[in-house]
Parts: sequence; C-alpha cells; structure tokens
Amino acid sequence: MLDWIISLTGMAIIVVGFVGCFIPILPGPPIAWLALPLMYLTSDGFADINTTWFFILTLLTIVVTVVDYLLPMWGTKYSGGTKSGTWGSTIGLIIGLFFPPIGIIIGPFLGALVGELMAGQDQKTALKSGLGALIGFLLGTVAKMVVVVLIAYQFIIWIF
Repeated sequence: MLDWIISLTGMAIIVVGFVGCFIPILPGPPIAWLALPLMYLTSDGFADINTTWFFILTLLTIVVTVVDYLLPMWGTKYSGGTKSGTWGSTIGLIIGLFFPPIGIIIGPFLGALVGELMAGQDQKTALKSGLGALIGFLLGTVAKMVVVVLIAYQFIIWIF
C-alpha cells in the first residue's frame, strides 16, 4: 500500500514539474526530478532502478535549469540586442507572469522590444532582439519539457 502512495506522489510531483516548464517561477525539471529519489523509499526499492540513468537525469536537470535562465538573454544578444534588450526581456518575463499563459510567452519578446526602443535602437533591430528573446524562451521551454518527459518515462519504467 505504501508503495502505491509513493508512486502516486511521484507522479503528482512530475505533473507539477511539467507545469513548471511553462511557469518560470516553478523550476519544472528540478521539481520533477524529486520524484526519482522517492523510488528509494519503497519497501523493495524497486529493483529496476538504474543508477546510471539516475545520474544522467540529475545532470540533465542541472544543465537545463541553468541554461534555461540564460537562453532568453543569449537569444537577445545573438540577434543583435543590447543590454537594454536583455534587461527588457527579463523584466518582460517577470511582468508576463501576472498574465498567464500568454504573458509568459510574449513578455520576454515585448520586454526586449521595449528595452531596445528605449535605448534608441531602430524598430528593425528592436524587433529582431525581441524575436531572439522569444526564440530563446521557447527553446528553454522545449528543453525543460524534454527533460521532464525523460524523467516521467524513467519513473514509469521503474514503477512497472
């Protein structure tokens, strides 16, 4: 009975982690990763736990979490944006949190766009910077989703 409770709790944690892929305040992959150590609390330890996969998923979780914070800034810089665009992207993301879900998606774009325009950049450069921030944000979201799906897959494999 306790094993089922642990398994269901782990699945719920993974669902919250998946939601966290879209809501920047919730660190999706680290939350989902918390389900993996739960497997060690079961009565039989689920003999199918693969330590190599556990460490790979741990490393992927750390890497994607760090890179996710950097991608919108890198996208802005790569597309020719300035520090104003980078700051604008970050501020836009924060403001966008208050208008989910669309605000979370377009916040970095609009923030970078406004930041560049306020810094005196022309509209073409500002738009390019905003698109870079949006692409960076979307790439980060996809990367987080891939890691959470891998965690969910491995969790299910370990259960059954």
